[in-house]
Amino acid sequence: MSARPRPAPPSGQAPPRRAEMADGTVVDLEALAREVCDRYRAEYPDEEGRYGEAGQQWCRHDNQHLINWAVLDTREYLSLDEQVGWLAKVLEAREFPLDRLARDLDIAAEVVGERVAGGADVAAALTRAGQMVRARRTFL
Repeated sequence: MSARPRPAPPSGQAPPRRAEMADGTVVDLEALAREVCDRYRAEYPDEEGRYGEAGQQWCRHDNQHLINWAVLDTREYLSLDEQVGWLAKVLEAREFPLDRLARDLDIAAEVVGERVAGGADVAAALTRAGQMVRARRTFL
């Protein structure tokens, strides 16, 4: 059995760096994503061997989007569940364990709740998205 090739780093359009909450507070998505990924990697150290540095880059990339989508969801600009459903479908097709996506959303909710003043609604949206991923089992 051959080893699974490591993913390439993210390319194309960069994820958003900041998001503006309904009250005008500007959220540093890069800093939040970095902290989410540090905590996530501490829980799943096996991913270093599986995905390498590109895995960390994808983690930051995806979490910048996830937190931005949660902010936009609270402002009723889009549906976080729809966006997470799309991402889950992509990740599942790439054989990424969806329970880890759900846990990542939990961690993102914790980080936002701890680091963003007035971020309770955003954290709650991320928590609900994690619950949705757990409840669906498959997105394909």
